[in-house]
Amino acid sequence: MNILVAYKKNFEGVHDEGLMSLKAILQRLASPAHHVDYKPREHVRRADFIARDLVIVFGGDGTLTSLSHNIDAATPVMGVNSHPRTDDPEGSYGFYMDSSMATFEEDFQNAVAGKAIVNEVPRLQAIIDTTSGNRFTTDPAMNDLLIANTHQYAPSKYHLRRGAQQTHQQSSGLLFSTWFGQGAWLRNAMSDQEFEQIKGKASVKRGTHHYFVYARDLSPEQRTNAWAWMDWTEEETTITSDMHRGYVVPDGWDEVHFNRGATITVNAEAPTLTLLTFRTTIEAKLMAAFD
Repeated sequence: MNILVAYKKNFEGVHDEGLMSLKAILQRLASPAHHVDYKPREHVRRADFIARDLVIVFGGDGTLTSLSHNIDAATPVMGVNSHPRTDDPEGSYGFYMDSSMATFEEDFQNAVAGKAIVNEVPRLQAIIDTTSGNRFTTDPAMNDLLIANTHQYAPSKYHLRRGAQQTHQQSSGLLFSTWFGQGAWLRNAMSDQEFEQIKGKASVKRGTHHYFVYARDLSPEQRTNAWAWMDWTEEETTITSDMHRGYVVPDGWDEVHFNRGATITVNAEAPTLTLLTFRTTIEAKLMAAFD
């Protein structure tokens, strides 16, 4: 197997000790036919993920989401929580990180043996059409996409369209969330009452290409259009910018800028991420968190 270990590097003892233990386990378990590379998150490039049979991400959810933009649908990913909250209240919850150093040895053996649970995690993408006729697609997002004015003190103005429905809005930006990402930024962006209305909505086909759209700080007058305020959908959402300059931010990482008149189409048709878990599915884990 050709294996890449990408890890969080912040010079904290708990992460360094965990990484040393992980390396020792891999040296002991990996056969001579296994090739293992180790790279800190800051030094990883897209080319590092090509032709890998397994990617092991050592860190927290932020480490995984930042690296996932480089990983295609054919590459299985194993998340190892380097600082679990179960061991330390200041640690990482690690929703996507089903493994830890307490379980890593057994989990790695199951991954190599093909005995892991395979989760196909849907991802969001934004396709930007500029006024000069160029088109490009943002990196895929596991959790969320933000579309907003680059000047956060200025309102985000845009025309919004989905199917036959269209409207003009002025908000502090549009936040799009995947089904599995609804417990991340979306949970904190919405009020408790709003979130109770949408979490784990029974009518949504879980794990499919449904995604959530939320217009932040929308005026009460504009909230009459529920489809354009907060709604689950599997249709494309199209935004035509009425801002001098805006940006799309996938998972809180790289910003992609656009100018007034640009059209941004959002959907959940990006390549999925193949995420391995070992005790339960990601869907079951999400629903348990809502109980």
